[in-house]
Amino acid sequence: MNAPALHLRDVRKSFGPTEVIRGVTLDIAAGERHALIGPNGAGKTTLFNLISGRFPVTSGQVALDDTRLDTMPPHRINRLGLSRSFQITSIFHRLSVFENLRCALLWSRGYRYSFWHTLTRQTALNEAAERLLEDIDLTARRDIQAGLLSYAEQRALEIGMTIAGGATAILLDEPTAGMSNTETEAAIAMIRRLTDGKTLLMVEHDMRVVFDLADTITVLVYGQVIASGPPAAIRANRAVQEAYLGAEAA
Repeated sequence: MNAPALHLRDVRKSFGPTEVIRGVTLDIAAGERHALIGPNGAGKTTLFNLISGRFPVTSGQVALDDTRLDTMPPHRINRLGLSRSFQITSIFHRLSVFENLRCALLWSRGYRYSFWHTLTRQTALNEAAERLLEDIDLTARRDIQAGLLSYAEQRALEIGMTIAGGATAILLDEPTAGMSNTETEAAIAMIRRLTDGKTLLMVEHDMRVVFDLADTITVLVYGQVIASGPPAAIRANRAVQEAYLGAEAA
């Protein structure tokens, strides 16, 4: 197995007197596709928020490679190579699909707070956005306002924006939620293709997606890890079956 890329050490998060994340220790290998599952209220999205800097940790450490993340704001974490999506699709609804992708590329391509660049003349930037359009199968929807896309297309666009900056570690929060079976199959293929060679951590409730994509599965219940391992071992784990999988493990 590759060396760990993402490290969590005794991570805890309390909101007032309520401890939501209760001592999570986890290593995610470089290039691994890792799924985080568990019942509603287990703390999965809270853990995502701690890793990505949206919430400060109460105690413990989060690191990407050898760099501590738990003392950094989200924008600095992103620039170190970690990017995330959200449960609620986060895109620029009034911009076109192409413009959304171009915006997502700006910082990583060296465009800072500049008011004198005409983006239509930035050939390398626009070519990169066109390639992303192809990667997420939205070339035919290039000039449509993003808010007019179907739900599945908006999710694909957000994933494209998440990987646009060249992040090496990707966090996807329920990427296939609300999709039909056909849309889910297409999303699985796209995620597999776009995250090839990258470190992926995803929260997902659809066990078809989890067992199809994940190299490793970690089960979180009441803010604690109760099991972590390859899909076959998780499927056969009695504690996991009782706590979460139930009939899904059959």
